[in-house]
Amino acid sequence: MNTETFLVTGALGCIGAWVLRNLVKEESRTIALDLASDPIRPRLLLGPEELERITFVQADITDLERLLALIKRRRVTHIIHLAALQVPPCRANPPLGARVNVVGTANVFEAARRCRDQIQGLAYASSVAVLGPGHLYPQRPVPDDAPLHPETLYGVYKQTNEHTARLYWQNWGVSSIGLRPSIVYGVGRDQGLTSDVAKSILAAAAGRPYHIKFDGPVALQYVEDVARVFIEAARAGYTGTVAGNLRQDVSSVADFVATLQKETAGARISYEIGHPLPFPADLDDSGLRRILGPIPHTPLVTAIGQTLDQFRQLLAQERIDLAQLEP
Repeated sequence: MNTETFLVTGALGCIGAWVLRNLVKEESRTIALDLASDPIRPRLLLGPEELERITFVQADITDLERLLALIKRRRVTHIIHLAALQVPPCRANPPLGARVNVVGTANVFEAARRCRDQIQGLAYASSVAVLGPGHLYPQRPVPDDAPLHPETLYGVYKQTNEHTARLYWQNWGVSSIGLRPSIVYGVGRDQGLTSDVAKSILAAAAGRPYHIKFDGPVALQYVEDVARVFIEAARAGYTGTVAGNLRQDVSSVADFVATLQKETAGARISYEIGHPLPFPADLDDSGLRRILGPIPHTPLVTAIGQTLDQFRQLLAQERIDLAQLEP
């Protein structure tokens, strides 16, 4: 009998929706916490009967007492913490970004500390944004313990999350695995600095032009693979704390666009030349592999093909909003 109960925070975001999809498919008890109430992205991936298997809770991650009460009442055993504001909202409203990304994460760790006899695993989202520009890292691939030089407030907040995790292990023995996603793409990735990759696939499926606002080297990570890694990390039974790089497909924007155009004849996808992203793409994920074993990986061509098929089905059913493609 499966006695696991997963709490997924930020569950209505892109990665969260795919985590829910995977947990539902394996019939795990799942609680989805988010400040929003409309499961727009999960609805793209799951049918009505599957959505009914999830307990949706509308709550603010900055409310520690409510979070604690929920974990105790629902007998949560595993936490996947994804709730966060991304780069643009953090820049537009830094205090709000700090409340959600820093205080919210501290609340998750505090709840895990107070429920340490109940919580069996905690995985949380850090980000490649904790690193600085690629030229600061002569060693390639870049290891987990490379110096952190974030150049966005979002990256600073994620760096704080990693230190929070370290001190909760050092002071109170709360174990955790932090994951550093880079450019996550797939159905539901419609917000954030690097969402242009997913949006370009949607544009290709819809027969519309799209301009990616950056170029250069990129680490591309298929969202279903990333969701599975979060679930495996929460289940790993790891003792200690680690913030681990994710790697997957190391490519370039130019090569990605060329691959997408091969898969969709006539796709009108362009990109901004001379505007690389402010973090490295060639990351060493050996630390995470030592803990989890083989990392789920769908090859880039296969993942693009699957995403195109999913977008085409959603477009045919008039279930996806193309307004996200507007500048």
